[in-house]
Amino acid sequence: MTTTNDLWWQRGIIYQIYPRSFMDSDGDGVGDLPGILSRIDYLHELGVDAIWLSPIFPSPMADFGYDVADYTAIHPLFGTLGDFDRLLAAAHARGMKVMLDFVPNHSSDEHPWFVESRSSRENPKRDWYIWRDPAPGGGPPNNWMSYFGGSAWEYDPPTGQYYLHLFVDKQPDLNWRNPAVREAMLGAMRFWLDRGVDGFRIDVIWLMIKDDQFRDNPPNPEYQPSQPPLNATLPLYTSDRPEVHELIAAMRRLLDAYDERMMVGEIYLPLHQLMIYYGTADAPECHLPFNFQLVLLPWQAATIGEAIAAYEALLPAGGWPNWVLGNHDQHRVASRVGERQARVAAMLLLTLRGTPTLYYGDEIGMHDVEIPPDLVQDPQEKGVPGFGLGRDPERTPMQWNASPNGGFTHGTPWLPLADDFAENNVAAQIDNPRSVLALYRRLIALRRATPPLAIGSYAPLAAEGDVLAYLREHAGQRVLVALNFGPEARTLALGELRGRVLLSTHLDSADDPVGDTLALRPDEGVIVAIDAGSAPDSVLRTKA
Repeated sequence: MTTTNDLWWQRGIIYQIYPRSFMDSDGDGVGDLPGILSRIDYLHELGVDAIWLSPIFPSPMADFGYDVADYTAIHPLFGTLGDFDRLLAAAHARGMKVMLDFVPNHSSDEHPWFVESRSSRENPKRDWYIWRDPAPGGGPPNNWMSYFGGSAWEYDPPTGQYYLHLFVDKQPDLNWRNPAVREAMLGAMRFWLDRGVDGFRIDVIWLMIKDDQFRDNPPNPEYQPSQPPLNATLPLYTSDRPEVHELIAAMRRLLDAYDERMMVGEIYLPLHQLMIYYGTADAPECHLPFNFQLVLLPWQAATIGEAIAAYEALLPAGGWPNWVLGNHDQHRVASRVGERQARVAAMLLLTLRGTPTLYYGDEIGMHDVEIPPDLVQDPQEKGVPGFGLGRDPERTPMQWNASPNGGFTHGTPWLPLADDFAENNVAAQIDNPRSVLALYRRLIALRRATPPLAIGSYAPLAAEGDVLAYLREHAGQRVLVALNFGPEARTLALGELRGRVLLSTHLDSADDPVGDTLALRPDEGVIVAIDAGSAPDSVLRTKA
C-alpha cells in the first residue's frame, strides 16, 4: 500500500462524465466520444486531472451501459475504438488521465458468454454464471432480492433452472468463484490497460461474491412498509462477503504491474467495513474505496464534522482519503442542499484532505430535473416506482449554452433539459466572475497552487452551531477553511490566528486581513492563508 501523497490520483481531481449526457456530436440525442473530445479543452481549462467515463461498452442498454455485451469494444452509439484512442491521446497530451467504468459483477444477457451459458446445463460456460434449481416446493431458490425490484432469480424454462441477477433480469451475475471467469475479466482489464487507460472505477465491487451455501438473507428488524421491498431483508449473504477481497487483490496486482494505474471501488458500506477495502500492505486492494458520506449524510456542520473525524481516524496506514459530492446514482448536490449551500459544498469538497470527485454539471450548479412519467428511462424507477429511486433527474444533458437543447445536441435529447438551461449554462457563466463555474475554477486553481490544500494534513478546529472549520498544513504553510452551513451570519473567534482571505464562496473578497475574528456571512465559506508564526487558540468559538 502506497504511503506517498504525490501520485497523480492523490493530488488530482477526478471528473465524472456520464457519456450519454455530456455532448452529442451526431444529432442522435445521445452524447458520444467525439462530443467529449470536442469539449476536452473546457475540461482542461476547468483544471481537472482525470476524466472518468461511465460505461461506453457495447450494450443492449437495459441499464444504460451497465449491462455489458462486450468488455473490449465501444458501443457504436458512442463511437469507435479509434474515437476512444483519439480522446485518450488528446487527454494525455493535456496532462489529463482517463478512467473507465468497469462492470465485473454482471454482464448483459446478450453477452456471448451468457448466450452459451443458458444454452444447456452441459455447456462449458454454464458455470460462468450462477444457476440454481428451484426451491423444493417450487419457485426461486431463496429470498434474495433485486436492487431493481422483485426476486433476484429469473426462471429459464428451457433448462429448468434459475439464474441470479442482483439488478435487472437482463443483467445476470457472473460467477467469480470460477477461475475461468476471473481470468477472462482480468484479461478485459488488461486490454484497456495496454491501450493506455489510467485506471478504473469498479462498479458494485462489494457485491462480486455471494454466499456459496445460498442461505436466505435474514429479515431486517427495522424495516418499514414505506421503504422499498429490498430493505425488508439484510444483505448478509449477497454483499461484502469475505472472499471478495481475494478478487480485488488480484485486480490490484494486475494494476500494479503497470506504471501508476489506479482503481476506485464503488462501495456503499459503513465506514469500518469500507476501510477493509484498502487491503493490507501485503495484499493491497482499492487505491480509493469510494467515500459517499457527503452525499448520504444530513447537511449539518456538526454531522459532517463528526463524519470527517471518524473517517480520518479509521483510515489505515498508507490509506489515502477521497470525497464525493454527487454521481449518476444520487440526486444533485444543488437539489439536496440548495443553490447557496452548493457553493459551500464545493469549497468543502475541494479543500478536504484526499482526492475529490466532481460530477459533470455540478460546476455550473445543475439541479435535478423532474422527468414526466412518459419520458422516464431509468429501469430502477420503472422496477421500484414511487420510492424516489429514479436516477434520470441527475442524468440530464449538460447545459453548454442558450441555444436549443442547451447546445448539447441538434437532435432530440434522450432526456429533457432543465427549464432554466438558457440562463444556467457554461457560456452564461464562463465570463461571470461571481458564477458557480467561476467559483469552481478558482477553487481548483487555488488547490493546485497551494500544497496544504492538495496534499497537506487535516486538523479540525473546534467550532459550534452552523460553522465547520479546519486547518490544512504542509511544509510549514497553513490554510484555514471556515464554512457557514446556515442562513444566518456567524463570527468565528480565531484566538491567535492571523492571516488574509484567499477566497470566499461569494467571490467578492480576497486579500482582506483576518485578525481576532472571522466574519462569515450567511451561506459563506472562506479560505484563509495563515501568517507564519501565527498559532491557533486551543478552542475556537462561533457566535451570531
